[in-house]
Amino acid sequence: MAIIVCPLSRAPELARDRRPSHVVSLLDPGSAFPALAGYADDRHLRLPIHDIEEEAHGFDALCDARMGAILDFVGAWGRNEPILIHCYAGISRSTATAYITACAHNPKVDEEEIALALRSASPTASPNRRFIALADAALGRGGRMNRAIEAIGRGSPSWFEIGEAKPFTLNARFV
Repeated sequence: MAIIVCPLSRAPELARDRRPSHVVSLLDPGSAFPALAGYADDRHLRLPIHDIEEEAHGFDALCDARMGAILDFVGAWGRNEPILIHCYAGISRSTATAYITACAHNPKVDEEEIALALRSASPTASPNRRFIALADAALGRGGRMNRAIEAIGRGSPSWFEIGEAKPFTLNARFV
């Protein structure tokens, strides 16, 4: 089944049209999360987190506990229907979480294969390195997730140039 990734602006439309079983919303603290009809807390993870890769005063960086919440939530996704993952621009937090979701559901698949599929699906994907590092440690991947994301590099063009990414899908099953 598909992992759908998009910016906030497209999340309500894609939730309505694609009917994912689960939704992950990753937005800055204080931002309004989209109201998606039919998605109670057990099906919609709302995570207020800044898109930063290092701790900084006044910003809310991803931590082990929040990574645990992400992994628990995406781990509960049955893959019978799509999952929708979005952040503000659909470039960093959401692409990292899509990659993490694919790795979590495919523990025996080479991390680079999944990273290359992510890059093929989205030339603008620039997965947040902090998300990747915390997931790599939590999933016991020994740095392989980090190296795979470094190998595909930052997306192009940057979000400064495009504003937000085009929605895309990533396969959830790798054989």
